[in-house]
Amino acid sequence: MAGVSPVAAQLPTYGVGRAPTAEEVKAWDITIPADGQGLPPGSGTAALGKAIYAERCASCHGEKGEDAKYNRLVGGHGSLATAQPIRTIGSFWQYATTLWSYINRAQPLDEPGSLTADHVYAVTAYLLHLNGIIGEQDIMDAKTLPLVKMPNRGGFVPDPRPDVGRR
Repeated sequence: MAGVSPVAAQLPTYGVGRAPTAEEVKAWDITIPADGQGLPPGSGTAALGKAIYAERCASCHGEKGEDAKYNRLVGGHGSLATAQPIRTIGSFWQYATTLWSYINRAQPLDEPGSLTADHVYAVTAYLLHLNGIIGEQDIMDAKTLPLVKMPNRGGFVPDPRPDVGRR
């Protein structure tokens, strides 16, 4: 099947589906890269995010993000080089924009994508604040979020494989 597109290869076999339109693909492309390209208008602070987090996030992650029921979000500083690393937002995540993107696309678990941009900025700010990365009144928006220096930003190495490429 060399040279045949995956869409063309599957349609005759299953007899269902169609290739998505360019508009459909664009609507699904909501991932935000490290540089913040594509972050929408809006803003939030940790102070505003506390109530949203309590209502929409705490049941899975605990009142202060330390419940490991699903994923622990706070703590773990200095643990990555130990035999039992604790991978949290403050100890492991490389970019604050990745956090915003993940919350926007996948949270809360029972209603992913249901938060407004302002809510996502506020919850992101609250989680960054709980990890001691920003202040409670620091405003997170499309300009300030990419500037947040995460503690583990330098903890990753570029992928040297030539087929992956460098950006």
